[in-house]
Amino acid sequence: MYPKTFKLHGNIVDLLQNRIFPGTVEVADGRIASVREEAVPCRHYIMPGLVDSHVHIESSMLPPAEFARLATVHGTVAAVADPHEIANVLGMYGIDYMLISAMESPFCFHFGVPSCVPATPFETAGGTITARHLEELLTDGRCGFMSEMMNFPGVLNQDPQVMAKLDVAKRLGKVVDGHAPGLTGEAAARYIDAGISTDHECRNRGEALEKIRLGMKILIREGSAARDFTALAPLIADHAEMLMFCSDDKHPDDLVRGHINDLVARAVAMGIDPLKALRCACLTPVQHYGLDLGLLQPGDRADCIVVESLASMRVLQTYIGGRCCAEAERPLLARMAPLPVNRFAAEKVAENDLRVAVQEGDLRVMEAVDGQLVTNSLRLAPTVADGAVTADPGRDILKLVVVNRYQPAPPAVAFIKGFGLQRGAIASSVAHDSHNIVAVGADDHALCRAINAVIDAKGGICAAGPDGIELLPLPIAGLMATSDGFATARAYTAVDAKAKGLGTPLAAPFMTLSFMALLVIPELKLSDKGLFDGITFAFTEPFVDA
Repeated sequence: MYPKTFKLHGNIVDLLQNRIFPGTVEVADGRIASVREEAVPCRHYIMPGLVDSHVHIESSMLPPAEFARLATVHGTVAAVADPHEIANVLGMYGIDYMLISAMESPFCFHFGVPSCVPATPFETAGGTITARHLEELLTDGRCGFMSEMMNFPGVLNQDPQVMAKLDVAKRLGKVVDGHAPGLTGEAAARYIDAGISTDHECRNRGEALEKIRLGMKILIREGSAARDFTALAPLIADHAEMLMFCSDDKHPDDLVRGHINDLVARAVAMGIDPLKALRCACLTPVQHYGLDLGLLQPGDRADCIVVESLASMRVLQTYIGGRCCAEAERPLLARMAPLPVNRFAAEKVAENDLRVAVQEGDLRVMEAVDGQLVTNSLRLAPTVADGAVTADPGRDILKLVVVNRYQPAPPAVAFIKGFGLQRGAIASSVAHDSHNIVAVGADDHALCRAINAVIDAKGGICAAGPDGIELLPLPIAGLMATSDGFATARAYTAVDAKAKGLGTPLAAPFMTLSFMALLVIPELKLSDKGLFDGITFAFTEPFVDA
């Protein structure tokens, strides 16, 4: 139980009036009864709760109710969530699973309908979401908007299935989220004119400004792999009303350390007006998505937080509907034991399955970029042994493998630079967006050990080295764990440390690995069906004519 009536004293942050003043907030029956300005000395700040304006809950490796327990510690009270990870594995059943888990928490989950399941026809997925499903979920209120339209070539080329989904969302008056990396000029204008209102894929200020001028809201993303805050945060000074903060994909160890509060603190440290930073973190997402969330006004739901200072954004208390859900950096929400659901039919691989026969010409090599989802495409001379192309850790050219998890099939094999493994291999059943098994390794033996450990567990992340294997099982759709969030974070940290001990310099090797199969992000990616060129949006050959 929690008190029905109580008072909070501090510096009150009123984002609607764009001012901060000392006073008292009185809460009664879960709502703001009054907000009084009082000339009393105050140290703490009272403000509306924070919003993650675009996140895939599944990337935290936690089901929604457990994600909420960790997020509330950092003052996050709402998340605009796209469940397309689990939808790619389990279809409509996966979306319902997320909705049911979310109902176990007072946290405000605003789910969208995934617009691209499967993301492309060039990979094997476990589910399909059609325009009929979209209309069903938006009409009955289970979901509130249409999630990121990743198939921007489909929008530009007027693909009938893509346009049918956009037509449903527009007819029902629903927000449509975007995903348009590098799209500028006339193509960006056409994409926005199709009714798409946001983008979280801008990597530089020029691209973001062009889209803002075309009326699009830009989400400043800072996740575990993709980190765009430093490049885009200076825009807050002049365009706060067109900007929001999001994490997109955040692993459990990062979520334990901080969330949207960290972005506010970093903005303030840059000299940005705290009211503008908080507008991005609270007001703009509430208004844009029509969230059922209080903004610290009389009569509003009491969805608010108390922070130590605007500089630290250290959260002392988090209230949702007047209920204290976190205090002193500890969650107060009860842990709910989730049930595992899954779809996993992969067969183990042998070293001979990973053999790549030599062909004429140079090798087409993917290059991973730390902190980015984009990759480069390189032409490099292959390293050959016994008539086969092998990994060459000395040149940082490693084997990349994708294994179909939904049905037995030969693995797809390519080569990648940028992971830096000197030995061993890492593997994961988190592989955006279809979530087949993806692995990178310095030799075929280690690759088989890592991949087969994930298959044995029917989902998980694994690092395999000469001294053994470290594995985090993910029995919920091969994406999420069933354990306590803090325990999951510790287990993830152990696997991450094992991977880094194998030589990778990447800040988040498993998060980076998970995007090496994401075909809708240029330039070169690998699906379970083969090497894919994200520029031409077509399969390409692993060898290039000399």
